[in-house]
Amino acid sequence: MSDFFNEGWSTYIAVVTAVSILACLVLLIIAARTKAMAADNTTGHVWDENLRELNNPLPMWWMGLFVLTIVFSAIYLVFYPGLGSFQGSLGWSQKAQYEAEIQRANQELAPLYARFDAMSVEQLAADGQALRVGERLFVNNCAQCHGSDARGSKGFPDLTDTDWLYGGSPDAIIHTIAKGRIGTMPPMAAAVGSSDDVRNLANYVLSLSGSPHNEIQAHLGRSKFTACAACHGMKGQGNPALGAPNLADRVWLHGWGDEAIANIIRQGKVNTMPAHADKLTPSQIRVLAGYVWGQSHPH
Repeated sequence: MSDFFNEGWSTYIAVVTAVSILACLVLLIIAARTKAMAADNTTGHVWDENLRELNNPLPMWWMGLFVLTIVFSAIYLVFYPGLGSFQGSLGWSQKAQYEAEIQRANQELAPLYARFDAMSVEQLAADGQALRVGERLFVNNCAQCHGSDARGSKGFPDLTDTDWLYGGSPDAIIHTIAKGRIGTMPPMAAAVGSSDDVRNLANYVLSLSGSPHNEIQAHLGRSKFTACAACHGMKGQGNPALGAPNLADRVWLHGWGDEAIANIIRQGKVNTMPAHADKLTPSQIRVLAGYVWGQSHPH
């Protein structure tokens, strides 16, 4: 609760919390002192003609538990965060505990990773123990986007083929995992021309990979490809330095067909691979890179 916009909200939360605990105590005292509201020891409320609510005293065991709960709450708020931005006298935080647990786990695993550090990525991809560790890292950090089988889906690359936007070398994979990638395809409709020109260009792009297309439209769109050649190359074979896809193969990351391609020409596309350098250690990144590299280089 330390990330309030201003100190006023912190004070407000602290006051509401303290008043709520005191209100529970006051309500308990009032309930314990309440006398019978009628001669027959009922509250006077009647349901279904003859169902009456008794006004018996609260059981002592229940009273004791309630008081202990209130006392525990007060003590907890002294030692731990809960009163607005007050961090508690122990200075505990969820983030600090998480980081301490991660550091302890890394220290316990240090001997294992020391063996992995002496191996190349290619060797890691052939080592059974490294593959099992890499698989766990992949499931926990990568499978949400690339799938548990690493085959990806629309918008998320298939890691089991040999089509790598930024290069499939071990060093390139390590860089991608550690630093992340941001792939940007700007909207190109204004540079291409009319909607018919966009459609013609889409068919020309399909022709580069020998995919089904309209040959007349592809012929008309060929001259418009100059707007794309700066990134994809004159033959559409891409540029790993820029992360520009190879348009001459049949790997379509964001959907196949002239309509899908035309939409990307009109609207552009931004794809993000998050960086993991602040989440994984360098040793873990190398082991994970070995596992990923091995998916497209099976032994």
